[in-house]
Amino acid sequence: MRYYPAALALSLFAAVTASAGLGATGEPDPRAARLIEEGRVALDAGDTQGAVDAFEAALAVDPGYTPTYLELARAARKEGLQGKAIHYYREALKQDPANFSALSGEGAALVEKGAIEKARRNLTKLQSLCGESCSETRTLATSIETGPTQTVVTAEAVKPEVVITQN
Repeated sequence: MRYYPAALALSLFAAVTASAGLGATGEPDPRAARLIEEGRVALDAGDTQGAVDAFEAALAVDPGYTPTYLELARAARKEGLQGKAIHYYREALKQDPANFSALSGEGAALVEKGAIEKARRNLTKLQSLCGESCSETRTLATSIETGPTQTVVTAEAVKPEVVITQN
């Protein structure tokens, strides 16, 4: 019983230091950094599949590096795969819940899918975390103002052309 306070303090110290090191991104593995750079070059050149391959290889080399998820999400959005991009943004947010780029990117992908209310929730989080003057906040606010870029086509909007043929 007399060791209880010392044991409690020691276990609390171990728990705090372990959890603090878990969320730190730090510098990527040099091989992963090289692969990420290759992916960025490929994505800028329009080779999205080559970029995704490089980013996934970087993720295999260094799975704890959050910016890799952000690059994968950017590539997915460029391919028009907003759902996949949202998945990658959420993976980045699991590692770093206050990542402004991930919050803004997820909100923009939600806008592109048409989920404006969910995007507004991200905007509210960004405003509380980094304020109105933050570039990510302004970018997401602009995306919400412009609305979704893809138009949804309903069955009523598409009228088939009637063609009558004689036998």
